[in-house]
Amino acid sequence: MATIGFQALTLTDWAKRVSPDGNGISPVVELLNQSNEILMDMLWLEGNLATGHRTTVRTGLPAVAWRKLNYGVPQAKSTTVTVDDACGMLEAFGQVDKDLAELNGTTAAFRLSESTAFIESMNQTMASTLFYGDSEQNPERFLGLAPRYSTIAGATNGQNILSAGTVTAGDGTSIWLMGWGQNSVHGIFPKGSMAGLQHEDLGLDTVTDAVGGKYRAYLDRYQWKCGLALRDWRYVVRGCNIDVSALLADTAGTTVRIIELMSRMIDRIPNFGSCKPVFYMNRTVFSMLRVHAMNRSANALGLEQGMDQFGNPIRGGLNFLGIPIRRVDAISNTEAQIS
Repeated sequence: MATIGFQALTLTDWAKRVSPDGNGISPVVELLNQSNEILMDMLWLEGNLATGHRTTVRTGLPAVAWRKLNYGVPQAKSTTVTVDDACGMLEAFGQVDKDLAELNGTTAAFRLSESTAFIESMNQTMASTLFYGDSEQNPERFLGLAPRYSTIAGATNGQNILSAGTVTAGDGTSIWLMGWGQNSVHGIFPKGSMAGLQHEDLGLDTVTDAVGGKYRAYLDRYQWKCGLALRDWRYVVRGCNIDVSALLADTAGTTVRIIELMSRMIDRIPNFGSCKPVFYMNRTVFSMLRVHAMNRSANALGLEQGMDQFGNPIRGGLNFLGIPIRRVDAISNTEAQIS
């Protein structure tokens, strides 16, 4: 599986460029990577709009014809449409009483401990919106993956939504295969802005409490302008309708066949040479996938020295047929049936 080039950058790449002194977002990005694995892979590009990104998608090819001598061919042209993906602004303010922060002479460490909580909260909100954000229901948010891949029957992208079966009401989950790339799917930030979670130290200020009293406090501002651009729907595959209760009861993998589901998902990606493919699942599915693989390897797949259960060289992490598998807790275990 080929990795795309240097034009599409990860948050870590951007951090190295915009914060060479280490006082900007660099430490923030490291904390995000530790707590949410999808941010290790998600590519980010600057949008071409102040509010997001506009993509031109070809929807029809020009008609061509076999020409006879002395006869012409009809004029033809292709057809295109434009698709706008909007960004949202995730923001928070933190404040710490000056005297509390300076109580033991460890002001910086105390403020960092508070900042870590804000960062983790923004990280979890971002990850949840990435999968389930619905701008029709909440216009201040960007449109996530699940609303875009929510219907199988009659939908243009229905062929990239593979069902694992039938789920009990509110007991479903999904596996996602993302083919990250600058022409497929990637994160966006508004034109002229900066990538990643931005932290602004506002220093000391006088603030007002709930009853009008004033006191001095250290203030911090956190902001993340972000969105998701789906430029080619063929590079995202959703394996849905995984019944969680049935999965947990099926240690042999004979009823809820997630290994077979993942194998089918791979064949939906048009060209692995132009994207960075990664599987995403929550910890429930991640754990049961490992159980299914170990149970099958004893009599089906086999193990070789230096190989994992799937027959691939061990490279420090779980992968399926060479495609990395990441755990994302933001993927819900309470999804409804998709049809």
